[in-house]
Amino acid sequence: MVCEPPTAAAGKKPSWYHADSSRVGRGSGDNSYMRDRRGRRAPQTLLIDADDTLWENNIYFEEVFEEFVRLLNHPHMAARQIRAVLDEIELANRATQGYGTLSFARNLRQCYAQIMGRAPQDAQERAIQALAERILNQPIELLPGVKETLPYLAARHELILFTKGHPDEQRGKIERSGLGGYFRHKAVVREKDAGTYRGLVQAFALDPTAVWMIGNSPKSDVNPALEAGLNAVYIPHPRTWSLEHEPIRDGGGRLLVLESFADLRRHF
Repeated sequence: MVCEPPTAAAGKKPSWYHADSSRVGRGSGDNSYMRDRRGRRAPQTLLIDADDTLWENNIYFEEVFEEFVRLLNHPHMAARQIRAVLDEIELANRATQGYGTLSFARNLRQCYAQIMGRAPQDAQERAIQALAERILNQPIELLPGVKETLPYLAARHELILFTKGHPDEQRGKIERSGLGGYFRHKAVVREKDAGTYRGLVQAFALDPTAVWMIGNSPKSDVNPALEAGLNAVYIPHPRTWSLEHEPIRDGGGRLLVLESFADLRRHF
């Protein structure tokens, strides 16, 4: 799913509109707003998401969900109906349980109990635990262009890895990815909202006009960054978690919509 930027009211262009771009919010190759008075590219601070921006993530949760549907073997409920129940549970629990594989496993157990009318028995409990461990032990698969593009960006800009989830799980992924050395700072937070972005800017004494959040999630990467007065780069992923989708809203900063991580080289 590719979320197009909203259309501006007649006669009024959003703050991220590029006058020379044929498509509002799409990257046009023009980065004059990031150049100094001599026309050189000015260093920026790039906040980069991890899951489904640097490496594959949600596809493994989707594969586990398919296994979970087979485990339920419900005589009447289709996968989309089971998914709807799980989505409601995850929405209700994320404020208290957070994100990550262990939280997902707890949500699967709750979903099982809600649908089947009883808690998982020993065999089902072991099966759910095995599904969770499969995600935890999944090798890191970098997304196309990441391995070649990160060194280029790190040589020209300040990179900060900014992701959400279970701290130990996320740090483990960073270590296994081999990408940690490209980032000056690494921040793992419980939630990414406008307040979190403002706190990060304050903590590192950043200039918001020179900060760009790069990620695949409208909900966590794009909208809260724009709301906080930062700029954003939206790189859609076709398998982004459904609960991370929402319409992109206009904000105080600029927005670039790119097709791939490698496209960052044309703008930064």
